[in-house]
Amino acid sequence: MRSAALGRCLAPPSRGLCGRLPRAGGAAARKIAENAKESLASLKRENPRLEPTLAIIQAHNDNLIEEINKNFAKEVGLRVNHICLPEGSSKDEIVNEILRLNEDPNVQGLALDLPESLYCSKILNAVKPEKDVDGLSDVNLGRLVRGDSYDYVVPPMVCAVMELLGDLGGKTVLLMGAGGAVGAALQCMLQRKGAVTVSCQWNDPQLQTKLHQVDVVVVGSTNPDDVPVSWIKPGIPIISCFRDLLSDKRSNDQQNNHAAENGIGSLAIAMRMQNMVKTMERWFQSRQYRKWDLHCLKLQPLSPVPSDIEISRAQNPKAVDVLAKEIGLLADEIESYGQTKAKVRLSLLERLKDQPDGKYVLVAGITPTPLGEGKSTVTIGLVQALTAHLNINSFACLRQPSQGPTFGVKGGAAGGGYAQVIPMEEFNLHLTGDIHAITAANNLLAAAIDARILHENTQSDKALYNRLVPIVNGERGFSAIQLARLSRLGINKTDPGTLTEEEISKFARLDIDPSTITWQRVVDTNDRFLRKITIGQANTEKGFVRQAQFDIAVASEIMAILALTTSLQDMKERLGKMVVANDKKGEPVTADDLGVTGALAVLMKDAIKPTLMQTLEGTPVFVHAGPFANIAHGNSSVLADKIALKLVGEKGFVVTEAGFGADIGMEKFFNIKCRASGLIPSVVVLVATVRALKMHGGGPNVTSGAPLKKEYTEENLQLVADGCCNLQKQIQITQLFGVPVVVALNVFKTDSPAEVDLVCKIAKQSGAFDAVPCNHWSAGGRGAVKLAQAVKEAANQKNHFKYLYSLELPIVEKIRIIAQKVYGAQDIELSPTAQSQIDRYTRQGFGKLPICMAKTHLSLSHQPERKGVPTGFILPISDVRASIGAGFIYPLVGTMSTMPGLPTRPCFYDIDLDPVTEQVKGLF
Repeated sequence: MRSAALGRCLAPPSRGLCGRLPRAGGAAARKIAENAKESLASLKRENPRLEPTLAIIQAHNDNLIEEINKNFAKEVGLRVNHICLPEGSSKDEIVNEILRLNEDPNVQGLALDLPESLYCSKILNAVKPEKDVDGLSDVNLGRLVRGDSYDYVVPPMVCAVMELLGDLGGKTVLLMGAGGAVGAALQCMLQRKGAVTVSCQWNDPQLQTKLHQVDVVVVGSTNPDDVPVSWIKPGIPIISCFRDLLSDKRSNDQQNNHAAENGIGSLAIAMRMQNMVKTMERWFQSRQYRKWDLHCLKLQPLSPVPSDIEISRAQNPKAVDVLAKEIGLLADEIESYGQTKAKVRLSLLERLKDQPDGKYVLVAGITPTPLGEGKSTVTIGLVQALTAHLNINSFACLRQPSQGPTFGVKGGAAGGGYAQVIPMEEFNLHLTGDIHAITAANNLLAAAIDARILHENTQSDKALYNRLVPIVNGERGFSAIQLARLSRLGINKTDPGTLTEEEISKFARLDIDPSTITWQRVVDTNDRFLRKITIGQANTEKGFVRQAQFDIAVASEIMAILALTTSLQDMKERLGKMVVANDKKGEPVTADDLGVTGALAVLMKDAIKPTLMQTLEGTPVFVHAGPFANIAHGNSSVLADKIALKLVGEKGFVVTEAGFGADIGMEKFFNIKCRASGLIPSVVVLVATVRALKMHGGGPNVTSGAPLKKEYTEENLQLVADGCCNLQKQIQITQLFGVPVVVALNVFKTDSPAEVDLVCKIAKQSGAFDAVPCNHWSAGGRGAVKLAQAVKEAANQKNHFKYLYSLELPIVEKIRIIAQKVYGAQDIELSPTAQSQIDRYTRQGFGKLPICMAKTHLSLSHQPERKGVPTGFILPISDVRASIGAGFIYPLVGTMSTMPGLPTRPCFYDIDLDPVTEQVKGLF
C-alpha cells in the first residue's frame, strides 16, 4: 500500500478525470532540487560542521517512494534516515517512533510515508512542529492559515500542485475529494494566490455542473469509474494527487516508474527536500542569538514588609520553560525540574560562541558583622532594577546555599524582602540535587581510599593484580583508566599477561601513607560531633583503624571544581588530578590513581549544568555551585557566568556575588576565578550598611535575638565616621585590581539622612566611582534604579584590571602579598608544618598555583573580634594544603573549622510543613 501523503501522487495518468496531468513535473522537480542544493550549500558554508538529517518513517512495502526520496536527498546534499516499519504497524507503534525521533538531536526533519488509514491527528500531531517537514500537524496548519510565513511549511503535495498550476489570478478551482490536512492547506494556498475555490465530493448532485463552470480541477481522492469524460470542459487542467488512482488500470511497473519520475509525485518529493532545507535554515537561524522578549512580573510592595517566605509565596512565578524562551534559550537546551527550575545544557556555549559577552559585575561587601550587609539582596535588587525598570538585559548568578546554615543560624540565601529568588523554599532546599551529587562523589572517593589501603594490606601483589585486572568471559584486559595509569608509570604495555613482577607491583600498589590522607568525608549538615571520628572499628576491617573527620559538603574540593570548571572534559580532568594523599615515598596519590575518575564524572554529569530560576520580578537567575568563602574560594560557577554573559548580549549585565568581605571573596574572585575563566570584571559593587559600619567604628556587640542597642537605632555620626575605615579599606583593596567600584548602601528605617549622606560622601572621597543609597529590600527593583544607573555608567569607564600577584612567585611570597596588601598584616609567620607542606608542594610541581586563604571572615586579621581595620599584626599560617584538581593552594590561618556546629536554638525550630497544603513554613 502506498503512502497517503506522497505515494498517492505516484500513480500514472489514466482516463477520466486523471487524463490531463500537466507535463512540467519532472523539469520543475529538478529545478527545485537544484535550488535547494544551492541553499543548503550556502548554509553549510556558514556552518561547515552542519550535517542535516531527514528521518522518514515508512509503514508500507513500496520501495519506489524510498528510492525516490533517497535520490532527491542525495542530489540536494541531505542525509536520509529511512525507518521502515512493518506494514500493519499500529498507530501507537508509529507514535513511539515519532517521539523517539523528536528527541534525537541529530535529526532536524521528520516526514511520514504511511497508508492513508494512518493519517490521523494522533500521529500527525505527534511530530514536533519544528521538525514537521510535511507540514501536516495542526500547529503548522494553524500557522499557515494565519500567515506566519517564518513559522510554517507548505505541505509538499500542496507545493507541487501550486507549482504546476502557475498563475491562478481570478480562476476558479474545483477541489474534488480533497479533505484533511492537505485539503485545508491546498484551499488556503489557492485562495492566497487569488483563486476562487469550490469544494465538493464525488456524490455531489451538482458535480457535472461544477465541472463545466471551473477553470481547474484538483482531484484529492479516488473517483468512481462512471464519471464520463464528457462532463469535463475541453482543455481544462486536471491534477490528480491521490493514492493508487485506478491502480487496477496500470499497464506495468515501467509505466508506474515513468509517472513517478515525471509527474506530480517527483515534484512533491523535491518539494519535501526543499522544505527540509527551509527547516534547516530556520533551525540554523533559531540557534543564533535572539533578542530577549522578557515579560517582567509586577510587584506591589506592602508596608510593613512581610516575611521573606510570605513575599515569595505571594508572587506567581512564570513557568521556567516560558522564562527560558523569553531569554533566548532553545527547547532542547533546558531540562525542567518541576515548574520553576531547569538545568541549562552546556551546548549553549558552542551555539553562542561568536556572541560578544555582556558586562561583568561583582557584588562584594565590607567585613561582615552579625548585623548583616545584604550582598545577595543587592545582587537581586540590582538585576531587578536593570531589567524590570531600565529595560537592560541582566542575569544574576548566585551560589546554591548549603543546608547546614539553612537549618543552623544564618538561614537561607535567596535574598530578602522584595529582592528575592523565587520560589525561595525550592532555592534553599535541595534545588536540583547538585550538593547531593557532590556528597555522593566525594564519599565514593573517600571509600575508595580506605578500601584500597585495606586490600593492599591484606593481599599479595599477585592476588591484588588478579582482582584489579580480572578475567571476564575468558578475556583479560585493562580498563581505560588503568591504561592511563600504566602510561603515567612509564609502562607501555596493553596486555595484562606481559607485565613483569616488578611492573605488577608498581601498578597494583599505591602504598598510601594513611597519615597523609587529606580527603575527608562530607555531609551537608552542621554536625559538630563529626569534626573528629574514628573509622575502621568493625572486625571486618581487620584492625585498620584511623582518625578522620567529616567536612560540610560545600567544603569539598569537588564543589570548588564544579565552581571553576569550564567544560565537562575540563571537570573530568580536574577530578582526576585531585590529590588525596601521598604514598610512602612522598609522591602524590590522585583520584586517577585510584581509578575512580570516570565514576566521579558520572555522578557529576548533571550537577555541572547551571540551574535557571527567577527573581520576584521575573528576571532570570542562575544558581550554581556553593563553595564557602572562608574555607574555599566563595564564588558561584564560571560556567553560569559564561552562559549568562552570552545570553544577556553585548549591552547586558551579569551580576554575581562573592562571599563575605571584599578581602575574602572578592580577592579570590579576581586571583582564582578570573584566572580560571579568563573573564574580566567591569565593575565591583561594594555593599555596606550604616549599622554594620557602626559596629566597625566601635559599637557594642550584638546578641542574637536581643533588641539592638540605641547606638544602632539612633543617629550617631561619629560612630559611622569611625566605622567607615573598614569601607575605605575595602575600596582600597578593590583599587588594587584596577576595577571601578560603586558603593551600595543598604538603607534601614533607623538610618538617618545625615548618616546615609556621610557614608556616601566618605565613599566617594575614598575613590569610589559613586555611592548610592538603596531601598530594594522594601521596594524591589524600583528601589535600586539609581544603583543600576551608577553601575551602568561605571561599566563604561576604562578598565585597568590586573592580578594581585604573578603565579611564578614562590608560594610564600604569594601568601605574603595577600597578607600585607589585602589584610594589612605586618608579615606572616609559618608554622613548621606549613613550611614543610610548602616545600613538599613546591617539590611536587604545584608551586605555580594561585592562593586560596582559609581565614576568618569576621575580621581583616586572623582574630574575629578585631573590627574596623586592624594593623601591625602577624598573620599565622598554621598549615598549608592543596586542592590540585580545583587548582589552588590553601593556607590555613589560625584554626579554621570545616564543619560548622548547631547553636542552642537552630533555625529548624521555626521550620515546619503544613500537611494539608504541603507549604513550607518558617524559612528565611
